[in-house]
Amino acid sequence: MDGSRQIKAKAGENLGKLMEIVVRLRSPEGCPWDRVQSQGDIARYLLEEAYEVVDAIENGSPAALQEELGDLLFQIVFLARLAEEKGDFDLAGVAAGIEEKMIRRHPHVFGDASVKSVAAVKENWEIIKKQEGKGGATCGEQMAGVTKALPALSRAQKITNVAARVGFDFESRSDCLQKVEEELTELKGALRDRCREQVAEEIGDLMFSLVNLSRFLEVDAEASLRAATDKFIRRFAYVEEELRKKGKEAVEVPLAEMDRLWEEAKLRRELP
Repeated sequence: MDGSRQIKAKAGENLGKLMEIVVRLRSPEGCPWDRVQSQGDIARYLLEEAYEVVDAIENGSPAALQEELGDLLFQIVFLARLAEEKGDFDLAGVAAGIEEKMIRRHPHVFGDASVKSVAAVKENWEIIKKQEGKGGATCGEQMAGVTKALPALSRAQKITNVAARVGFDFESRSDCLQKVEEELTELKGALRDRCREQVAEEIGDLMFSLVNLSRFLEVDAEASLRAATDKFIRRFAYVEEELRKKGKEAVEVPLAEMDRLWEEAKLRRELP
């Protein structure tokens, strides 16, 4: 047996054992907690585990990634088991369905189609999705089809991608930046008018314009914000650490002192 067949056989064996575990957990002799779980319950855990997979990837830890992928796989197998109990489908059907889809959507690998670039692969992918009836007849339908379960930044970026594919896009980076400045000006106006509803709307417009700029510059808006948030955490941790060395707490010191330490953090503790 060659290496690839051995890997396939081992994976199949382990997946079969995992399926047996889930079946037992759901059985009358299994776990009372697992027996009462619904698809809606598992959906929440599925999202949590998916985010933890992303964290493991960004932290660069193979061991953590392996563990989190296992946790995510468990939720997938559990959901498939719930569907099987209802007579809807089973895990084998899930695997067969995605196998067929990936072969169909990669005719340049499994068929006789020819592509010369990554852009051509993406274009062909969208054509095939439309042929399957998945792409939506209109841009509006495609936008509406972008799941609302996505984080808001990711969903906004996907929706602006749809618009850009039909030419509804900025012509230059300066045009994108001008739009951001326009939205910021409108937000300032709403703040002057002290209209809470208008302020909320303008903040949303400003964030949407920043997402559009990110997409235009080929920056992942969601990943960019996560990185900025993590950076904020690192810098504030430095501020608190330095204050503790002096026997102080953040709530006890003036803002000017925290600002000074914040600037130190930017210079001394910033990760590359």
